[in-house]
Amino acid sequence: MNAYFLIIPILLPLIAGLSVAFVRPLRVSGASDARRAVFIAALAANAAAVVWIIPQPDMSLELFRLAERLPILLRTDGLSRLFCGLTALMFLLAGIYSPEYMKHEKDEGRFCAFYLMALGMLMGFGFSGNLMTLYLFLEAITFLSVPLVLHSMTKEAIAAAFKYLYYSIAGTSLALVGFFFVYSLGASIDFTPGGVLDMSLLAGREGQMLTVTLLTVMGFGAKAGMFPLHAWLPAAHPVAPAPASAILSGVITKAGVFAVIRFVYCLIGPDFIRGTWVQAAWISLALFSIAMGSLLAFREPELKRRLAYSSVSQVSYAMFGLGVLTSAGVTGALLHMVFHSVAKDALFLIAGAVILKTGKTGVADLRGAGKSMPVTMGCFALLAVTLVGIPPTSGFTSKWYLAVGSLAADTGYLSWLGPAVLMVSALLSAGYLFPIAINGFFPGEEYEHDSVGREPGASMLIPVLLLTAAALILGVLPGPLIALCARIAGALL
Repeated sequence: MNAYFLIIPILLPLIAGLSVAFVRPLRVSGASDARRAVFIAALAANAAAVVWIIPQPDMSLELFRLAERLPILLRTDGLSRLFCGLTALMFLLAGIYSPEYMKHEKDEGRFCAFYLMALGMLMGFGFSGNLMTLYLFLEAITFLSVPLVLHSMTKEAIAAAFKYLYYSIAGTSLALVGFFFVYSLGASIDFTPGGVLDMSLLAGREGQMLTVTLLTVMGFGAKAGMFPLHAWLPAAHPVAPAPASAILSGVITKAGVFAVIRFVYCLIGPDFIRGTWVQAAWISLALFSIAMGSLLAFREPELKRRLAYSSVSQVSYAMFGLGVLTSAGVTGALLHMVFHSVAKDALFLIAGAVILKTGKTGVADLRGAGKSMPVTMGCFALLAVTLVGIPPTSGFTSKWYLAVGSLAADTGYLSWLGPAVLMVSALLSAGYLFPIAINGFFPGEEYEHDSVGREPGASMLIPVLLLTAAALILGVLPGPLIALCARIAGALL
């Protein structure tokens, strides 16, 4: 009976989003207070439902069947609890930030509706019990998050939204090839640690399956912003409202990481690709994405676009950890998925606050912002230290496990090249983040004191403070989360 509770985190935000979109008392311009109340209440109720589900024993619920071997199945395990818990929390905090920010944007109701409906689809995606269910929810996430990108309806926003849509469709099309092969050569499509491939059916087709595996990793990697399907990220973030940028970078990119875990570790099986050219190609693509994203961020003069290129690099850390196929590597990938989500959500919310209060989008224009926005820019400085990975912040913990996992892998020169690229990327991260904070607080003698912004209101500042505190506390006291991620990694391997 308790398994039916898995529907609540899916339906609750979906119904609330449809209500905001179509119920007339919530649509009219004078109903902003009621609409915001429904919006925040739905996010809080969703988070409460997920918190209730997390400690429960594993549950499974078949909703219906598209065909004999294609059930729509919801299921909980350690990985789904981690993803859905993280998603619910990030959406709640960014949602609390949203009302004050969206007062300065048009069509707040449309934003709230699609924000809530996208959350519902992410919940279904996280609780998916098989590849069919995951694929359908992933497609729904794409179509419901596109309006968040094109929200301002400017020429640039529309172009970025179509770019996001095209790249996402290209990625899921590649993943669909993997779906067909797993359906044909697997005992089932249910997620099973160790994999489901039937060796008798696979005999003689191993080369095809290896090629399809890499294509599928690249396809799901599009959502994670991994090269070569990464270009939508720096296009989408500058034009989207700050709360949408936060959940795009902090949560939706993690959907790509989550899908890769499910496909490789729960359908193909890590043993099938360990030591093959596919593993080498996967690691190489991830390392190239890490280096490329860091270099492009270092050169980018626009704040939100710089953070977007940073996400291309940082999310690829997790893809790299998954590719080394070791326990420490997977643990590091899961840790980095959490830590990056917390830090990058906060950084995009800070960027939105700074742009809103100063009217400036360029990095060079933020000189002196720390004088008039000391709390906001102070959080930026602490999060920059976290993202670079300086101990004892959370970013150091995940990168340590990624490096250890790489050195333990039998991948030839890639085992030491990986940690080397991580070190170079950390230095580049310091190069594109630290100057913003330094120039913000130490602008030089020519700075005119009252020329740059003011602190945002409490509803925008509190989520930033909570996320910054979480980024620091998870670094100082990482033990419980490390233990959780290690258990999940052990189960996957």
